[in-house]
Amino acid sequence: MTQPSVMGRPRDSSRDLAILDATLSLLTEVGYEQLSMEAVAGRSGAAKTTIYRRYRDKAELVAAAVERRAPAKPPQPAGESLREDVHSLAAWLARSISEQDVGLLGAVFAGMRNDARLAQAMRRILRRDETAMTDGLVRQAAERLAPGAAALFAEVAPAVIVHRVVVVGEPCDAAFVAHLVDDILLPLLRRP
Repeated sequence: MTQPSVMGRPRDSSRDLAILDATLSLLTEVGYEQLSMEAVAGRSGAAKTTIYRRYRDKAELVAAAVERRAPAKPPQPAGESLREDVHSLAAWLARSISEQDVGLLGAVFAGMRNDARLAQAMRRILRRDETAMTDGLVRQAAERLAPGAAALFAEVAPAVIVHRVVVVGEPCDAAFVAHLVDDILLPLLRRP
């Protein structure tokens, strides 16, 4: 069955999924710099020409693979209290980030540092995801939030969670999420 691809071209979904899955597994195994279209072709069973017809280069291929792996939609705030809304969103974000493979995160971050096209594509994806993540909070609690709170949440919360998961190597359990919300996020986000 042919469906539109993430990048707007038609695709054979089973073949495309095999290509994207192979890309993610290889990216985790060998990193962005060592990832090659040849290796993706070999792992996915697709011809290299098929991959190049769908994705102009490695950066576009990796961005499409990461985009397909995007987490589920964030929870919609209930509006009972700002703390509950921020906590619900922070807990969802912590689960979403914790479920990501640390090797994959590292490979993407390293690739973004060295490949401007990948960085541009990933920033587009991240901006879209940040907007989707904070839109409900802003709609529900705008009068309780400081100016720029959505952008601040989108910058601070993922950074602290990634630091916890990748650098510290600790889980984002309920106690950590409560600390993140009560001691870091709410003081930054609340309207004075």
